[in-house]
Amino acid sequence: MPDRYRWTRGADAQVSAWIVQGAERLGLEELYRSAAYEHSYRLLWLAGLSTREQDTAHTVRFPCRPRLKRADGVASLSVLRTRVSDAALARSKRPMVEGRCVCEGTGWYGNVFDPDDPTTYYESSCPGHNPDGLRTLPLAVSA
Repeated sequence: MPDRYRWTRGADAQVSAWIVQGAERLGLEELYRSAAYEHSYRLLWLAGLSTREQDTAHTVRFPCRPRLKRADGVASLSVLRTRVSDAALARSKRPMVEGRCVCEGTGWYGNVFDPDDPTTYYESSCPGHNPDGLRTLPLAVSA
């Protein structure tokens, strides 16, 4: 896809051809991996939680931000006209994070309620590793 491409009505066949060409160049496994990294990074970045390591890894993987933005936009228009398989939807929910994360890979990170009392804190789910906020282990409550 040209760097300055703008989607126009009736260009679906050309855009589809570019998507297939890109998938063939990367290979499906790398395409899936890059998409998962992009998705998880975007969730972390939007929450203001991306780390310097993640920012660097993202820039290395996608060095031209305007091109990535344009490709995302054009691809999203093509998805509106394409049936997405259940396997693709499941893959899209697979979290993958490059670089050190605020949650250290656990899916949860702590926040302090009261700066004067660091023992009072709560945990938030990591949007990169645990975007659905699910607990994998049962919670224990002691009285």
